[in-house]
Amino acid sequence: MQISVIIPTFNEAKTIYEIIRRVQAENVADEILVVDDGSTDGTRQVMESLNDKDTVRMILHERNQGKGAAIRTGIQQAKGDVIIIQDADLEYNPRDYRALLQPIEDGIADVVYGSRFLGAPRRPVMFWHMVANQLLTLMTNILYNTILTDMETGYKVFKREVVRDLRLRAKRFDFEPEFTAKILKRKTRLFEVPITFNPRDYDEGKKIGLKDAFAAVWALLKYRFVD
Repeated sequence: MQISVIIPTFNEAKTIYEIIRRVQAENVADEILVVDDGSTDGTRQVMESLNDKDTVRMILHERNQGKGAAIRTGIQQAKGDVIIIQDADLEYNPRDYRALLQPIEDGIADVVYGSRFLGAPRRPVMFWHMVANQLLTLMTNILYNTILTDMETGYKVFKREVVRDLRLRAKRFDFEPEFTAKILKRKTRLFEVPITFNPRDYDEGKKIGLKDAFAAVWALLKYRFVD
């Protein structure tokens, strides 16, 4: 399998070099696509020294559109058979790639979610953020008759064919519920595996907020009944 790693990025000058180094160290990715979503903090300047057409490709949004828009751009440009979504903020560790890819390699899954709540090591912070994640996951399970443990996870791995004709519209963090709703409605084979998690707090640059939780609720309800 050819593996594409998509890294949606907005104002991550402090971490972008390190996350690319970690991805490359796993020797799994055939291509790394960094989609810079209108950064203004020097992220692009850091990336200029890393942009290599054979391994790392930098794709630029002239203005900030949101994480979902950056992921959709990456999907359109990706060449791999399997796509891994990788956040740029070091919360998720590329050392989990092999575990995430295993169900696909074994032929038992088309989509794999990395769950932060299946018992792997994690940093114990952000209690209310965890509660919000679990409530959104519970809502997903009720609406779509499933037993996910972590709908909002940033680690989503999937065969390219899964999204070939999937109409994705999300621009911000509503990508997670939209993608989840649409693959569940299609009865796509989905597996979860435990992943390590090292969350940063808002003082360290975390961007998702309360309004994104309300947007996720609306997306889950909307896509339950419409495409």
